[in-house]
Amino acid sequence: MYDAIDKKALLLPDEQAKTTEAISHFVNANFKTEKEKVRAVFIWVASNIRYDIDNMYAVNFYEKEEEKILKPLKTRKGICENYAALFVDICRKCGIKCLEIDGYCNQNGAQDYLSHAWCAAMVEGTWYLFDPTWGSGYIETGRFHKRIDNVYFMAKPSTFITSHMPFDYMYQFLEYPITNQEFYDGRTYPNKSKPYFNFKDSILAYEKMDTIDQLMITAYRIQKMGMRNSMLFDQLQHIQTLIENHKVQLFNDAAAEYNAGANLYNDFINFRNKQFTPKKSDPEIQLMLDLVFDKIKAARSGLTEIKNPQPSTANSITQLKKAVEDLQKQSNEQAGWLKTYFSKPKILRKAMFVDKVMWMGIPLN
Repeated sequence: MYDAIDKKALLLPDEQAKTTEAISHFVNANFKTEKEKVRAVFIWVASNIRYDIDNMYAVNFYEKEEEKILKPLKTRKGICENYAALFVDICRKCGIKCLEIDGYCNQNGAQDYLSHAWCAAMVEGTWYLFDPTWGSGYIETGRFHKRIDNVYFMAKPSTFITSHMPFDYMYQFLEYPITNQEFYDGRTYPNKSKPYFNFKDSILAYEKMDTIDQLMITAYRIQKMGMRNSMLFDQLQHIQTLIENHKVQLFNDAAAEYNAGANLYNDFINFRNKQFTPKKSDPEIQLMLDLVFDKIKAARSGLTEIKNPQPSTANSITQLKKAVEDLQKQSNEQAGWLKTYFSKPKILRKAMFVDKVMWMGIPLN
């Protein structure tokens, strides 16, 4: 069925397949439709990457995405997260909407105790599921045996759910998603007595959210389907850690914007205390103060993104907000002074430089 596509896809010379950019360029140059392209990507990844048995337990929640992709390209080996990250990155560079999904699986009637990663791609307007890891071969007696398995290529969500359970039920791509307990019990058939779930609209809404809201709604959906195993608890804890880390990063970014604004304000005050010498044009002088207001705005914006912070972070936020307001007040006063200064004839402007300006009770010279 896919022989012609597979044969052409595997013509890509190994020395030209060092980056996802090069691979995607080859795919785009040799295949036209989304289905042909996604098949080419699947067969290339599944055929060229071997499962890294020695590191199958070495899952790193905090490994950067580019590192997940670079490893299998360099070594031609990887675990599920490497297969998935590589497949997703090439697909996206081919213009195909693609997602990496985390969850756990059922093999031979028993639930795995290790988490797993697979993929979803929108092909010609429909979501399909892919597992380039399972599609590349299987492990038996401690050895990896390479064998392409097309069951895991462009699978329908209704069949894929029998073996693959995502942590976030949105990525079941089902209108009546199942719970973790139902997955354990093998009850993966659609139950229309449940509330209808519009996963398409939910995905679109999710894509428009900021990072914090995305993490929070994901945590909510994970808990909603029941915390059935340790993998779910680990994933939830990881997400909650990401939420708190992101809040701290937002605070640090806001603080950096404030500090930059305060430094720019000091530059302006020093320049004013020197009676605007060496000479600058009025627009250049105005720009000095406008940049301060830009930093104040950025600091405020960052602080408003922090929702439900931890007590220690909340105290720091309160202090930073006060500092931002003080800077705003001082800058407003300088803006008013500058407006009056610009309104006067140049011959009368020097009379406005009477006293040196103070900043936070400290004279600035």
